[in-house]
Amino acid sequence: MSAEMPDYKDTLNLPRTEFPMRAGLPKREPEWLARWETLAIYDRLRDRAEGRQPFTLHDGPPYANGHLHIGHALNKILKDMVVRSQQMMGRDARYIPGWDCHGLPIEWKIEEQYRAKGKNKDEVDVVDFRQECRKFAEGWIGIQRDEFKRLGITGKWEKPYLTMDFRAERIIAEEFQKFLMTGTLYQGSRPMMWSPVEKTALAEAEVEYHDKESFTIWVKFKVLTEGDLQGANVVIWTTTPWTIPSNKAVVYGDSFAYGLYEVTGTPEECWANVGDRFILADKLAGDVMARARLEDGMWTRVRDVTADELSALSLAHPLAGADGANGEWDDPRDFRAADFVTDEEGTGFVHCAPSHGMEELELYRDLGMLEQVITYNVMDDGGFRADLPFFGGKYILDRKGKEGNANKAVIDKLTEVGGLLARGKIKHSYPHSWRSKAPVIYRNTPQWFAAIDRPVGDGQDTFGKTIRERALTSIDQLVTWTPRTGRNRLYSMIEARPDWVLSRQRAWGVPLTCFIKAGAMPNDPDYLLRDERVNARILEAFEAEGADAWYKPGAKERFLGNDYDPAEWTKVDDILDVWFDSGSTHAFVLRDREDGSDDGLADLYLEGTDQHRGWFHSSMLQACGTIGRAPYRGVLTHGFTLDEKGNKMSKSL
Repeated sequence: MSAEMPDYKDTLNLPRTEFPMRAGLPKREPEWLARWETLAIYDRLRDRAEGRQPFTLHDGPPYANGHLHIGHALNKILKDMVVRSQQMMGRDARYIPGWDCHGLPIEWKIEEQYRAKGKNKDEVDVVDFRQECRKFAEGWIGIQRDEFKRLGITGKWEKPYLTMDFRAERIIAEEFQKFLMTGTLYQGSRPMMWSPVEKTALAEAEVEYHDKESFTIWVKFKVLTEGDLQGANVVIWTTTPWTIPSNKAVVYGDSFAYGLYEVTGTPEECWANVGDRFILADKLAGDVMARARLEDGMWTRVRDVTADELSALSLAHPLAGADGANGEWDDPRDFRAADFVTDEEGTGFVHCAPSHGMEELELYRDLGMLEQVITYNVMDDGGFRADLPFFGGKYILDRKGKEGNANKAVIDKLTEVGGLLARGKIKHSYPHSWRSKAPVIYRNTPQWFAAIDRPVGDGQDTFGKTIRERALTSIDQLVTWTPRTGRNRLYSMIEARPDWVLSRQRAWGVPLTCFIKAGAMPNDPDYLLRDERVNARILEAFEAEGADAWYKPGAKERFLGNDYDPAEWTKVDDILDVWFDSGSTHAFVLRDREDGSDDGLADLYLEGTDQHRGWFHSSMLQACGTIGRAPYRGVLTHGFTLDEKGNKMSKSL
């Protein structure tokens, strides 16, 4: 055997290239990206693709706050792969990145800065406040743009779209005016998910569900009606003690079996007394007695209570006649059957505070009794109105979103007047604001809605007369879904969804550019001002000055001009739901830009599965209200990147 081993590398037939070794990538990758930017790769690709069939992937706008995370990387890299592959397959593949700039998270940050300086946001000029929000968004757009570029994403980075650009704000206002002019906009009042911490209404897409421990109470409503049931107690169960001061009724199920139960003995610690009588659903009576610490042998079922008997009863609020109540709760409570009552948990009876529950509101709306049952006891900060007996100034949540003192105050007062049968706590899934992470409440407030079942007066009836009809037709006939399950999810959501709540009680965003007639009622035909001349003046101002023009001194007189008396009209200062902003992007990106889409439609929207209730959803509703169909031909849905605990990556975490 030879003493010297052969050098086998000289025997290998390998290609010779000038490719450098992989070492030093962290230093060299930015150099490559800088070179591509210097070469204007995106523009050169557009020049080379001139005359080809266009392909437009419309970018769902990320929110302009916080650094990017790996979830952003997944989304943007998938988009880049699609755009590059379409270009390589012979298309003119366009990609215009964009940002969502308005809304509560930015406004909340500026408020935090003000609070740190001892300033009150409500005392700051609204235009100055909006300028602070604009500067904040501009700063994060620059940071996020550099971070996206660092991922190697090719696009029109020097000219992205921003929902806060003056031109974009003008077009968003113009899109809103179409809802105004075609009759789909209306003002209504209903219980909304309301964030006391942020003092604004929230849409379903703006909430997330987390476990929450809540107080739970069993409350007695005494029967007033003469007869052998007089003095007995109808018992309700609720997980929201703070709604008891707003109670206006109790309802029951007319198909359930109810009985009259009497207490025959009590333990040492108990809120029931021997001789007390309770009307309960038979299926739930045993559980209720156990909650009241009444063991078997301490109570007996006296007899049946029929639906006919129940229908003849009138009830007293547990706080009726209380010292210091000033008659607030002395009126008898309404008592009737309702189809939303169940006998699966509780007592077989449901206490109704229609200002804080949608099913109750719909029941009394359909009965034509809303005026008798609506209350305005809870203010926008989650506190009871100052003059509410016993509870004025108490808060459901504190400013940090933690349990306030309202529930305890209500429970203590019910205990004092003998209105409580039992109490406890329950852990359940509960809606929270996805921004502040604080729990929300249901609160009746006047809001502006887009009616999705009202015929749209624009004559574009090819795919349906209403927004819902057009959306469902688009989902089934006009859009390719990848995977197919995306179709099923969005279809079921839109099939069952209520009207779209467009208004928010905030400052940073595009306002609802409309006027209402002083003294008129929402159902009056002349309640809303519909005048193209007024609309045109608004759009001209927004184009030049942005939406700040709406809030400048003299804005009402400026926009009404000489055509109307300013004293007869009120300017609406609510801002649009930011999902309307992002839902309108097809109008100022695909339709309005030279490098948009030739027909104003996108070939593809590509986002995560959460956007079935977010951007896919709002874009569908908005476009069906303005162009009569979906703004996209294809939707591709991807999953989430998860952290080590299996939670979705998000900036807030």
